[in-house]
Amino acid sequence: MNPAWLVADWPAPARVRTCLTTRQGGVSLPPWDSFNLGTHVGDRPEHVASNRKRLVDALGCQPAWLEQTHSTRVVAADPYRIEDADASWTGTLGVACAVMTADCLPVLFCDRAGTRVAAAHAGWRGLAGGVLENTVAALGVAPEELLAWLGPAIGPRVFEVGPEVREAFLTSHPQTAAAFTPAERAGHFLADIYLLARLRLEAVGLTAVHGGGLCTFSDADRFYSYRRDGQTGRMAALIWLEG
Repeated sequence: MNPAWLVADWPAPARVRTCLTTRQGGVSLPPWDSFNLGTHVGDRPEHVASNRKRLVDALGCQPAWLEQTHSTRVVAADPYRIEDADASWTGTLGVACAVMTADCLPVLFCDRAGTRVAAAHAGWRGLAGGVLENTVAALGVAPEELLAWLGPAIGPRVFEVGPEVREAFLTSHPQTAAAFTPAERAGHFLADIYLLARLRLEAVGLTAVHGGGLCTFSDADRFYSYRRDGQTGRMAALIWLEG
């Protein structure tokens, strides 16, 4: 595997494999340099195809890509179809649940027995709408038997949001007020997307949550960031089962 890529640091079973790509190690040219995996961001299709082939060759699994729309829809991972969804799950060996991000939060899931895995793309809309809760439900495993890992996302020191974002969370989950602090701009807030995810998962009984703390916005060498750069590439977070 490319040494620039990351793996989840969590106590998952050995057969659960993960990969978090960075922007390094591919063929895309600026502003997508260099390991862009997104087909929808203006990059040359042949460059994206080359990067995706490098990914498959390095990992030896079959990614199930999604058409992500900030929804709360969860589907069974299928590497032969591109589903309109923002999360997927599988119990099939060698099939990788995959989500792409460039500031939004990727969340990986597995059960303690190592029989099911899932990946969710969680921007603030998906988080507020319940994409993580829907992913937990789709796995069909008691929440206390699940582990979650929070990947790189925009950090709490730079993720400024308007009052409507805070209200979207507080309306249904008042405890999420702890994830918002006043920003310098009047009426705006700094949001902690990692804490929001933890609070929402804890509310459904999933307390074994790991990761968090890697800021895409602040680390331009490793990570794409839509808020920082506008036109940019996409990283992927993948999770799969090995035999």
